[in-house]
Amino acid sequence: MSDRLQDLFVQQGQSPWLDNLKRDYITSGKLVEVRDSGVRGLTSNPSIFQKAIQGSADYDEQFNEIAADGGSIVDDYWSLVIRDIHGACDVFSKVYDQSNGTDGFVSVEVAPSLAHDGPGTEAAARELHERIQRRNLMVKIPGTAEGIAPIEQMIAEGRSINVTLIFSLPRYAEVIDAYLTGLERFAKDPDADLSQVASVASFFISRVDVEVDKRLEANGSDAALALRGQAAVAQGKLAYKLFAERFSGPRWEALAARGAHVQRPLWASTGAKNPAYSDVLYVDELIGPDTVNTLPEPTLEAFADHGTVARRVDADVDESAAVWAALPSVGVDMDDVADQLEREGVASFIGAFDELIEALEDKAAELRS
Repeated sequence: MSDRLQDLFVQQGQSPWLDNLKRDYITSGKLVEVRDSGVRGLTSNPSIFQKAIQGSADYDEQFNEIAADGGSIVDDYWSLVIRDIHGACDVFSKVYDQSNGTDGFVSVEVAPSLAHDGPGTEAAARELHERIQRRNLMVKIPGTAEGIAPIEQMIAEGRSINVTLIFSLPRYAEVIDAYLTGLERFAKDPDADLSQVASVASFFISRVDVEVDKRLEANGSDAALALRGQAAVAQGKLAYKLFAERFSGPRWEALAARGAHVQRPLWASTGAKNPAYSDVLYVDELIGPDTVNTLPEPTLEAFADHGTVARRVDADVDESAAVWAALPSVGVDMDDVADQLEREGVASFIGAFDELIEALEDKAAELRS
């Protein structure tokens, strides 16, 4: 690979993370190579593990051993996943140490069926932290309305959290407040080390353009069609503006004085799904300090090959605001878009999880027959 991934962080303060994990990456040494190319962390989700576990024989030996006792297949699933998470945490612990705990994180998500179950999410997030027990672990909590209270509680307990599935600016504002309030609660203990808590707020980018473009094309007017391919980047830039505003001033400065880290915006779903758009659109346009971009391999390789390392996340913000203001005038209700994308995102992860559990149950039945 080129030096672009290294330059992304060194020159612009953005951390590229890998949006994938499978057993072979750990056992083959590929994940070390990826890390050494400039990748500074890793995210996973139920869809990623479904593809990894169903797509190879790399998990068969472990599964055959743990399934032999006839216990819960869901428990067996978590045993498979947690081994991978431990392996990835080992690889990225070097980055964690070198960055003084600001990077080198590996994310694992609570069961997707809990997305609208606040108490269940809180219990599951706490259990994953306590079971995995790694400094550079982030547990993913969906940024649903029901997820806000568990996010605050986990931060208040000094646990690092990746808030995932954010699709709207109003919800993002709630996520920031949950982080700040959680830190303030944690800081009530005079011995609390706020520097040990980290968090990212994950905006899903490309999916916004997919849905908005569909609605713009249904409208069909010249004004609507002229806005295609702009909503996702506009929202990202407005989110960064909100981030810069909220992580400044007296409230934040009091926490920073205790060693707190900002909750970095993380750009997720950054592979361009429309072939008419640049394959590095959602990387190039959202580069800036104190951000993360988690990339699937094709986008990672594309950026390393021909991306542009330049600060863009806070450029042309007035134009982004104008795009945002124009969308309702052509019939695009961004609150409705966000609600739909959240429902679809949760359903997609539940579907992937359920499909994998069913496949593992079939495999366990074959072992017992």
